[in-house]
Amino acid sequence: RAPFVGLVTGLFVVAAATGLLSTVEAALVAAAAMLVGRVMTFVEAKNAVDIDVVLMIGAAFGVGGAVEQSGLAAVVANTFIGGLDGFGTFGLMMGVVLATSLLTEMVTNNAAVVVVFPIAVQIAEAASIDFTTMAIVVGLAGSTSFLSPIGYQTNTMVYGPGGYRFVDYLRAGAPLSLAVQLTIATTATMLVG
Repeated sequence: RAPFVGLVTGLFVVAAATGLLSTVEAALVAAAAMLVGRVMTFVEAKNAVDIDVVLMIGAAFGVGGAVEQSGLAAVVANTFIGGLDGFGTFGLMMGVVLATSLLTEMVTNNAAVVVVFPIAVQIAEAASIDFTTMAIVVGLAGSTSFLSPIGYQTNTMVYGPGGYRFVDYLRAGAPLSLAVQLTIATTATMLVG
């Protein structure tokens, strides 16, 4: 049944990429096609859903909302940024990157960007830094969730099936996070400098 699975997967990607269907709708149609095409039974499909992953993703959205609504996210962002403003443009960029990256690990990447963006705009205006560059810095930093299985949905999805432990994300993610964060801050500083 590999050719059928390949065809359905290809149609899923095309439908989602062209906007014919949303990603969720395309995934549901593809899953239904797998059932109708007898690639798997309903029981096999149901057993393939890892309820722990579903609950973790749902809980992460809840915690993210609480962190954002309570003001904790803004306090964390202000602390990181305020502590680095004496180091010039690179320090400001690095502060924005670190704040966004840290928040991305605690909440969703979208929530992290939403919280840090207004603060980053104020910093850009106060330091005469190009607004577009700062916006790109925040957007990129919001996509740097490498330190935990709860910072990004894909991390969560591979957590259970891969047999990973929380510490595995820290061990592999810390050097990667540092490298990406330094690259973002350095490149942005060179662009505005």
